Amino acid sequence: MALHSDENVTEYIKQQLFSMQDLEYKAFHSRLMPTISPETIIGVRTPALRKFAKEMAKYEGVEMFMQDLPHKFYEENNLQGFIIEGMKDFDKCLAEVDRFLPYVDNWATCDMMRPKVFKRNPKMLLPKIREWIASGKTYTVRYGIGMLMTYFLDEYFDVKYVDEVAAVESEEYYVKMMVAWYFATALAKQWDAVIPYIENGKLEKWTHNKAIQKAIESYRITPLQKEYLRGMKHR
Repeated sequence: MALHSDENVTEYIKQQLFSMQDLEYKAFHSRLMPTISPETIIGVRTPALRKFAKEMAKYEGVEMFMQDLPHKFYEENNLQGFIIEGMKDFDKCLAEVDRFLPYVDNWATCDMMRPKVFKRNPKMLLPKIREWIASGKTYTVRYGIGMLMTYFLDEYFDVKYVDEVAAVESEEYYVKMMVAWYFATALAKQWDAVIPYIENGKLEKWTHNKAIQKAIESYRITPLQKEYLRGMKHR
């Protein structure tokens, strides 16, 4: 089915998404998304959605869909995320991420949006990352921490970024879980610099214990390191 120039692009996209619906996958995936209504999940498998995003990214009129926020369906959000992910212009991509983040309402959409163009110069992201982390919006904060985890634990590592994540204060489960994930990954990649944060109790109890749990589950943490971490769990 081809999209005609006079056709509503958002309606066309909904029709195409429902044509790819897999009800078994919808039932399975709905259980992983406790924060959103099952009625807003169509049930489209990720490979099919990625392929469709590549097709839609070539269509000039897709901008109308991307501006038609908030979307009703989970897959519409993921489709937008995948279209943004493929953008090759750094500034445009960053602007689109920034515009879209306030409408992200679940961990999966948040975590899957990793634009390839950001790898070229991650340091250009830093001002925006700090804005996101300071926003107070659950999935915007989570995304900012995720960007620090993705790009600033290797070549661009600096302990000041660890300080910034440790300073995040939130009662939101999906923010606390991302902080724990960040620290587990940081321990695997930068043990000597990061273990003092655990030793000195820089994280609140739940996040501290969850970071240790996730680190112990990691194959990148040595058996000796795991044993040491087990002794630092808060009771």
